[in-house]
Amino acid sequence: MAKPAIFLDRDGVINEDTGYISQVDDFHFLPGTIEALQLLKKKGYLLVLVTNQSGIARGYFSEDDFMNLTEWMDWSLADRDVDLDGIYFCPHHPEHGPACDCRKPEPGMLLAAARELGIDLAASYMVGDKTADIQAGIKAGVGKTALVRTGKALTEQGMALASEVFDDLLGFAKSIQSLK
Repeated sequence: MAKPAIFLDRDGVINEDTGYISQVDDFHFLPGTIEALQLLKKKGYLLVLVTNQSGIARGYFSEDDFMNLTEWMDWSLADRDVDLDGIYFCPHHPEHGPACDCRKPEPGMLLAAARELGIDLAASYMVGDKTADIQAGIKAGVGKTALVRTGKALTEQGMALASEVFDDLLGFAKSIQSLK
């Protein structure tokens, strides 16, 4: 049976968005993030990270740098009883490499996760800080989308497209219904 998931953008949703983060010393969880992720897991949702990482295509850092940081982040969360069910990233940028269907606003990462993890897209949520995050969720057929105010400045377009807007990830986590 397919399970609902929370699809999460990384920079600006889980951690401070300081631009092209590739080193552990530059990665800082946003206040309330750990508590929010713990709560979402307790409520019975799969947690799936979906993140554009154009810094790889731009040559700012390597895919190995990204993978090392991601492994550290994943272990840091696991040490706090938060297991991510999937981590998907797009290393592409249209001006610095091939066209792809995984770079948000395209739905490729979400669709791949749904296939691989058995996710019920219609019962799932996409949480991001940019219009592209919301567009990817809508294109993938995700049931609800949410913007958080902890990353990029929200646009009128993004707020109009999103199902809801929250101050942060913890506010979102507290608002949604438990599956258990």
